[in-house]
Order: sequence, then C-alpha cells, then structure tokens
Amino acid sequence: MREIWDIILLMAPYAVAYSCPLMITALGGLYSERSGVVNIGLEGLMVIGSFSAAFCINMFGISVWSGLLIAMLVSSAFSVLHAFASINLNANQIISGTAINMIAGAVTVFFARNITGSGNIRVDGLRRFNLPLGLSEVPVLGPFFFTNTYATTWLIFAMVAASIFIINKTSFGLRLRACGENPHAADAAGINVRRIRYAGVMISGALAGLGGATILVTYAGEFNGSVAGLGFLALASLIFGQWKPLGIVGATLFFGAATTISNVSQIIPQFAAIPEIVIRVFPYVITLLALVMFSKSSSAPRAAGQPFDQGKR
Repeated sequence: MREIWDIILLMAPYAVAYSCPLMITALGGLYSERSGVVNIGLEGLMVIGSFSAAFCINMFGISVWSGLLIAMLVSSAFSVLHAFASINLNANQIISGTAINMIAGAVTVFFARNITGSGNIRVDGLRRFNLPLGLSEVPVLGPFFFTNTYATTWLIFAMVAASIFIINKTSFGLRLRACGENPHAADAAGINVRRIRYAGVMISGALAGLGGATILVTYAGEFNGSVAGLGFLALASLIFGQWKPLGIVGATLFFGAATTISNVSQIIPQFAAIPEIVIRVFPYVITLLALVMFSKSSSAPRAAGQPFDQGKR
C-alpha cells in the first residue's frame, strides 16, 4: 500500500501539469459549443498558439508571459476563419474545423522550417516551484497541487473559476447558453445570435491557443508542429465532462492521469511487468471507454452544430 501511495505522489505533479493544457482547451471548446458552434479545430488552434509563442519568444526575446498572451491573440484571430465559415456561410462545422486543423499544421510547419531549418523551435520555459506559506506541506493536497508546480497551472485554475461564474452567473453566460439551446428564441428576445457565436468561437480560439502555448513553456520546451492529439483529447474531455466547467476539470484530470501513467511507466519499476504496448494504448482505450459509457447520457447543447438562419424557424 505504501508503494502505491509513493507512486501516486511521484506522478501527481506530472499529471496535473499534463492536465492543465487539456483543461483550458476543453474549456475553450465549451464556450464555442455552448454558443452553438461545434469546434473540432481545437487541435489546430493549439498548434497555432504553440507556434506563435515559440516564434515570438525565440525571435524577439520577449518574456514567457508575453508569449502566452500573443498565443491567445493569434489563435483567437485564426479562429475567426472557423467562425466566418460556420456563422456567415452556414458551412458544415465539422468540415470547417477539420480544415482549421489541416491549415494550422501545414502553415506553422512551413514557417518553422524556414526559420530554423528543422521545423523545431526551442524556448526557455517556466520552472517548477513549491508554493510558499507551507502549502506544499498540506497533507494529500500539498504533494498533488502545491509541490513541483508551474505558475501556468494556477493561471488556468483561476480562468476555470472565472468561467464557472461567467457561464452560470452573468448575462453574457445566459445569452451564450441561450444561443446554443434555442437560437431562434434568443433572437426573438433581442439577442444578437451571430455576435454571441462569434464571441464564443473567438474565446475558444484564445483558450486553445493558451493551451498549446502552455505545453510549450512547461513540459515540452519546443515547438515541433504537433500537440500530439491533445486537441482531440480535449474534445473527448468536453463530452465526458457533459459540457460543464466542473465536469471538464474532473475529466481532464482523469485523462491527464491516464496519459501520465503511459508516459512515466518506463521509469517506475512496478510497471516493468506490464507489456509496453498495453501501457502505450492505455490512455486511448480509457478515452474510448469513457465516451462509450457517457455518450447515451450526453447533454450537449441542442443547437450545437446547427447553422442559424435569421428569420427562419
């Protein structure tokens, strides 16, 4: 039992660090889908954010925090392509999101290869630290959240808390949810549905960009043209979390822990007897099982994915 607890304590900081980019990206997907626009382009938006931060930090020598801000702005601007296609042109939102993923990967790798020759852009990221005031000594919570942590972890937790308030307690959150549930009723009530949906998609882009940049400045340390499918895992977390902020937190921590087990298993003797292939596919199998189990009880916004044609019912 003691050995199991030691393994959990060893993996906990890595699981939290891995979960945070997933968490903020899934939260971005929540804003978009709550407004009625399905955004499967989260993967591409994360790549854009990672590249933007890497390029600016490496080329201009700006601070990591400035790089994170630029990543959010650039990804938000890039997400306007998806918003315009989905909202103004009434395009198929799945196809539009797929196009975002393809364009983002191609454009960023092209520029990265022209800049460095290899396509990889290295940056000096954030350092881990223990929170002061004795918080790292708090039983259970200390080793999990307050020890060996990144500053971005607490930024993301703060943004999640703010989003819970915004979505559930503000007029903007009410309008956002109304546009995703019944856009025609919202339009009849005087809400500008298209403007709200644009806001949802652009917030989604900004948070996904932050997720990609967070990977860069924490455990990755370099841009290589990919975020290893974490955008799609964020979508799975959004579904698993039932399109609710607290549900997303639980889902991303769960998936983060599963992926951490896969990543660090080779350095933990207790996992030596398990075939490597089993460890490698473990997080993806867990993801598929979770989606199968919770798909029937899905509570997605009723108008998500449906184009809004003003004046028609």
